[in-house]
This record gives sequence, C-alpha cells and structure tokens, in this order.
Amino acid sequence: MPKKSEVSTADLKRFIKRKYGNEFGNDAIRACVTKFNITQPTVFKRLSDYKVGRGKWNLTVADLEKVFEAPSAKVDANLVPSKDPNFVPFGAYNDLKKIIASKSYYPVFITGLSGNGKTVSVEQACANTKRDLIRVNITIETDEDDLIGGFRLVNGDTVWHNGPVVEALEKGAVLLLDEIDLASNKILCLQSVLEGKGLFLKKIGRYVRPAPGFTVVATANTKGKGSEDGRFIGTNVLNEAFLERFPVTFEQAYPSAVTENKILINVGCDKEFAENLVKWAGAIRKTFYDGGVDEIITTRRLVHIAQAFNIFGDKLKALTNCINRFDEDTKQSFLDLYTKVDAGEETVYNDDGQMTDEQLLASLDE
Repeated sequence: MPKKSEVSTADLKRFIKRKYGNEFGNDAIRACVTKFNITQPTVFKRLSDYKVGRGKWNLTVADLEKVFEAPSAKVDANLVPSKDPNFVPFGAYNDLKKIIASKSYYPVFITGLSGNGKTVSVEQACANTKRDLIRVNITIETDEDDLIGGFRLVNGDTVWHNGPVVEALEKGAVLLLDEIDLASNKILCLQSVLEGKGLFLKKIGRYVRPAPGFTVVATANTKGKGSEDGRFIGTNVLNEAFLERFPVTFEQAYPSAVTENKILINVGCDKEFAENLVKWAGAIRKTFYDGGVDEIITTRRLVHIAQAFNIFGDKLKALTNCINRFDEDTKQSFLDLYTKVDAGEETVYNDDGQMTDEQLLASLDE
C-alpha cells in the first residue's frame, strides 16, 4: 500500500474505475479511505474536478477538458469566417447582419430555392460583424449525439466530447443549422436551445448556459412543410412547435439582374457574357415559375459557368459542362435558348428586355 503522501489522484482513479466504473458515489469514497488509509476530506479534494452533483462523481468530466487541450482535438479559437471580396449583398442580408451584430438571441429561419446564397449570406454576415460561426450540415441521420456530443474512445478511455451545439453555446457563437428541413424528429433535442434556455447534458450531469451572443440561424429549401413537387427529395415536415421557436423567417429569392451581373463580374466573368447569362437564367426561371420547365438555373450555377469559362475560354463548353446534369432534352433546349440570347435576336425579348410567355415557351420547345 502506498504511503499517504504518495497516494495520487491517478491512484484513486485507477482503483475506483476498476471497482466502480466511471460513475460512482459515496461508497467509492469510503472504499478509498479504507484502501489507501487516508482521510475522507483528502479523497474529496483529490477528486473535486470529477464531482457532478451531491454524492455523485464522474471520472470522464475532467478528462473532457484534457481532450480538447490536445493538439489533435482542440477546436480553433477563431471561428470567424473569412471575408469574401467577391460577395455582393442582396435580399435580407442587411436585416440578417443587424440581428447577428446585435448579439441578441433571436433565431432566424431562411428559406429559398437551392443555390441562391442562403448559406453564404450567413457566413458573410458573421465575417463582416466578426462573429464566430459554427456550421452544422443537417441530414436525415443527424441525431442528438451529432449535435450535442457524446462519449468517444480516446487512448483507451471513454471520454465526453462536446458537439457543435454545446461549443456554440459556450462560445457565444452563431449556430448555423444548414438544410434543416432534411432533419428527422431527432432535431427536437434542440427545443430548449431554441428557447434560449441552454441545455442539460444528461449523460454527464452538466448544465450549459448560453454565453452572450449565442443565437441560431437555420437554412432550408422549404418552409418545413416538405416538398410536394418532389424537387427537394429527403426534405421532411418539421414539428410545428419546433418551427414556432423561430420568431422570424426570411424568404430568399434569387438576386435581381443587376445584382447577379455584379456577382458574375466579381468572379472574373466577361461583362457581355455575364449580361447574357443573367438574361438567359432569368428567362428560364420565369418559365419554371409558370410551370413550363422542370429545371432552373441557379445563381450558383451561373457562377460555375463563369468560372468554367475562365478556365476553358470557351462559352459553349463552359455552358455544356455545367448543365450536363440535366436530361438531354432540357439541356439542348437551354443551349438553344442561350444561342438565341447570345445572338441578340430581337424576337426573343419584348420592350422591357424580357421574354413573353409565348416566346419563351416557343424557344424552349423548338
């Protein structure tokens, strides 16, 4: 038996873990007193970092801090996104920026079609207000363990790891729940978080209070009611009580023609090519909204086309490679339409520079 002065915290932990496991009570404390011939206050003092409640200890609690201090597991202290010099603000960006800059707890739900800048708007709002951002990409498989955290095996020991939600709470960061309408009902584990009340980690008996500045932003292609037209397969109907915890919803539309031109020019697109791409995409979107076509050209896809042109130096090749994902008929119709736009055919547009429904449908059907 080691002498009293030689009994270390590690000795106590090894004895307790072998006999009682990671979670233990006063019986383990008394056993340590008998085993090592030391006083009860000494045992309490040595194990103070592991106390989680009255008469309750957990050996994994303090280990959590050690894991996060290790170089391989440490979370970067600077979570402020980088500013994008090519970013062009539009839509509800200014309102979103005000909310984030206020450091108020005010959850925001942003909905809109794919590729229209929802996520990048949140990132750039945080970048311009110098706010930490923690982004979580939601899928149907996302569960409480992914969001809140759980026990992980580290060097043979089972230790607790914070999930992104706990990290955001403790850092007072903006928590971005990206594509939240893909979530299952397991997302309901965030109910108390969305009420601004913090979170109780029941697995380790610890309550995490939100640090000043913490808030939540969620993005989605739908309004949490599912996708009736089948365009966004995998989206789910979200719990009404969950949605009700977002006080404000921003509907993100595609940017105006002027803004979209700026976006393309900022990524190095030729001015004339940018104007033609915007006209082309606008015509297709109008027909899409009227039910004339099943596909749409997003702002993201226009940027991809501009970038492809910068690489290949060939407009047709850039267009073709970036719309090859569409079925053959749709792809050919889109290419034919662009050819007419590029040629500046007067019959394609009316006096306002927009296609009439009849002209557009005829162009796509040719």
